[in-house]
Amino acid sequence: KITENAKKSLASLKRENPQLEPTLAIIQAHNDHLIQEINKNFAKEVGLRVVHVCLPEGSSKDEIVNEILRLNEDPNVQGLALDLPESLYSSKVLNAVKPEKDVDGLSDVNLGRLVRGDAHDCLVPPTVCAVMELLEDLGGKTVLLVGAGGAVGAALQSMLQREGAATLSCRWKAPQLQAKLHHADVVVVGSTKPDDVPVSWIKPGTTVISCSRDLLSEKHTYGQQNNHAAENAVGSLAIAMRMQNMVKNMERWIQSQQYRKWDLRCLKLQPRSPVPSDIEISRAQSPKAVDVLAKEIGLLTDEIEIYGQTKAKVRLSLLERLKDQPDGKYVLVAGITPTPLGEGKSTVTVGLVQALTAHLNINSFACLRQPSQGPTFGVKGGAAGGGYAQVIPMEEFNLHLTGDIHAITAANNLLAAAIDARILHENTQSDKALYNRLVPVVNGMRGFSAIQLARLRRLGINKTDPGTLTEEEIGKFVRLDIDPSTITWQRVVDTNDRFLRKITVGQANTEKGFVRQAQFDIAVASEIMAILALTTSLQDMKERLGKMVVANDKNGEPVTAEDLGVTGALAVLMKDAIKPTLMQTLEGTPVFVHAGPFANIAHGNSSVLADKIALKLVGEKGFVVTEAGFGADIGMEKFFNIKCRASGLVPSVVVLVATVRALKMHGGGPNVTAGAPLKKEYTEENLQLVADGCCNLQKQIQITQLFGVPVVVALNIFKTDSPAEVDLVCKIAKQSGAFDAVPCNHWSAGGRGAVQLAQAVEKAANQKNSFKYLYSLELPIIEKIRIIAQKVYGAQDIELSPAAQSQVDRYTRQGFGNLPICMAKTHLSLSHQPERKGVPTGFILPISDVRASIGAGFIYPLVGTMSTMPGLPTRPCFYDIDLDPVTEQVRGLF
Repeated sequence: KITENAKKSLASLKRENPQLEPTLAIIQAHNDHLIQEINKNFAKEVGLRVVHVCLPEGSSKDEIVNEILRLNEDPNVQGLALDLPESLYSSKVLNAVKPEKDVDGLSDVNLGRLVRGDAHDCLVPPTVCAVMELLEDLGGKTVLLVGAGGAVGAALQSMLQREGAATLSCRWKAPQLQAKLHHADVVVVGSTKPDDVPVSWIKPGTTVISCSRDLLSEKHTYGQQNNHAAENAVGSLAIAMRMQNMVKNMERWIQSQQYRKWDLRCLKLQPRSPVPSDIEISRAQSPKAVDVLAKEIGLLTDEIEIYGQTKAKVRLSLLERLKDQPDGKYVLVAGITPTPLGEGKSTVTVGLVQALTAHLNINSFACLRQPSQGPTFGVKGGAAGGGYAQVIPMEEFNLHLTGDIHAITAANNLLAAAIDARILHENTQSDKALYNRLVPVVNGMRGFSAIQLARLRRLGINKTDPGTLTEEEIGKFVRLDIDPSTITWQRVVDTNDRFLRKITVGQANTEKGFVRQAQFDIAVASEIMAILALTTSLQDMKERLGKMVVANDKNGEPVTAEDLGVTGALAVLMKDAIKPTLMQTLEGTPVFVHAGPFANIAHGNSSVLADKIALKLVGEKGFVVTEAGFGADIGMEKFFNIKCRASGLVPSVVVLVATVRALKMHGGGPNVTAGAPLKKEYTEENLQLVADGCCNLQKQIQITQLFGVPVVVALNIFKTDSPAEVDLVCKIAKQSGAFDAVPCNHWSAGGRGAVQLAQAVEKAANQKNSFKYLYSLELPIIEKIRIIAQKVYGAQDIELSPAAQSQVDRYTRQGFGNLPICMAKTHLSLSHQPERKGVPTGFILPISDVRASIGAGFIYPLVGTMSTMPGLPTRPCFYDIDLDPVTEQVRGLF
């Protein structure tokens, strides 16, 4: 009956979850094959997969524990049971089993829940279940447990008392044993009866149940009460109950895999005035342990990889687990054309999620880019937000994090090394010598690797035996014939090092005169970073890495990373970087930090994967807030036309960040320079400057409306802003088509200062959304560039240089014409001229060059000159950065 019920329940679970393969692991440390056989038979009957781990007889407790720990971490094993000699059932062994896998119910956690009465939240030990199944009408009866100690004895007592029985417990050697046996109505025997205890001590009519662990392999004699069939039934019933427990465990396991409501404990803020430095604020708050945060937001233990106390990688398996969970609302934070000081998009992003979650009790996630070491030690400082709206610990956020940028640097430079090495080897070897080295004889056998077979197929050579290729086919296979003058793949380093902007490689004698000019880019400008930000899976990333075009051959055809045979190695270097990093805000709300593509030659947005995972975790009514680099004319346009195309996600609201300071600059105020004191126009009330500068805000609102998404203006407040200036900006923004415009004080007050913004965003997200792309991918490259220039920047027309026109023709001929466009232009003006503020019109947008990131999946036209390697200023930030050698605390970051 028990087996039949378990079988039906499991079949039902499998119908609802076709991918399910319920697996029970049993660790056995004895040579009794009978128990193993019975377990297998019952499991087969029920429909369970059983993995028997047979350890040698005499294995130590440590050896047992090591095996338990291994199976605890195996995601394919949902239940774990132990068949061990009595001497090995210690607390250390039993509590090594994860409570959620403990089908025998013997761990302290399971036992504690049972004794406390949480029957729905625990599993009763199978032996106890069997005893209870055999006993009926226990009310008022006296039950004596003899030789039944430990976890099983405690569980038995608890269950018997729950059924109304009076329970007594006794050891075999206890002096009062005879008297107790004589008065008992039921005797439950937990271990083998010693020969010196006569059966006559048990009064006639007493029910005797033996639940000794070894009853299946040994005979027990109780004189007239002897009934081997009944005794063996207890053991068999216990094993059937174990299978039933496993089915119950599967039900709980499936439930645990489903979306769970957040149970988030937010951290309290106590803002000070004046506001201290960012690093002081960060250090004054004690973050939650990241595994606690992960559990609060519904992540499972095997879905996180912890790096220290406050950050963890999140595995992509979560997307499969929650694939049927509806997405939350998707919010983009963009900005007006900024001053060189920046206008606070990151602080608005963090302040908004703190307001939503900590103050309005709405699930929300911030998705931010990982900062480069370049700005951290250069001019801008870190990118963790600021004031009382930042990610903590900010020094960890700004320094290395979990090593993603280093992984990109390693992968990028491996590919760069492969290019020059291939040119050298092709120039110094015959076809035959190249072929013998590329396809060597190993252990007497010669074979193509998988990536070489793929190259053969692309060349139209459908052969798999290296010995069958003709000389012509060998020549086609071994020669990439890279034209060195067309190499576009550069080496990278994550430091602002202006002296690497132009270098010469190959000057050593060993390179045999193959010298060429090259350059270094900053690591975040690598196409691999753009791929990381746009990829949707490990498989997708591998395909994108393989498609990266690094040069042309001498016939003008593209040469890819796949042709160089390096795709798999790049994927291996990037296997951990593809996982988003979980951190938290000052108020203990979750943040994903992932990817940081250069915002001019790439699309400047955090990763698609972080957004997708966050949208599942927040639930249908939650919010994911992500940020786009630079002004809305660049970052937001690329977010919609490139990132949304890659992800398939539809944005709900745009938050457009503005400051009175930037608006005054656009209204004709004096230049704003990083590091220089602000002129009095920016620190005193000037309504005329503000009104004149609102033209830029109005234009950015219009750009947002081109995409059919509601826009909320967030006015980031500075202490020098007057109430009249703030009111004026909000009024003009609403008149210009913004759904709402609200002042924000999150920098000085934390989430509480952005509650009004959060409420406005929540209302806007419920508006009708008519999102649309700006252009069709089918249009010619030049037409797509023209649409962006005219509709977004306000240009009269575009003008391509001969070099740019030549590249457009080449990419079109090579089949890349249907890619989206990623414009590379200054962020300091809507035009190509940084000094032209406000809303320039009537200008011709010059396109000096057109390049392609084929793996990332976009064409990037260069408007004017574009540096991919920033330089250090006269006084970089590193003058103020220091380490306390005693406390190991970092100082001077901002």
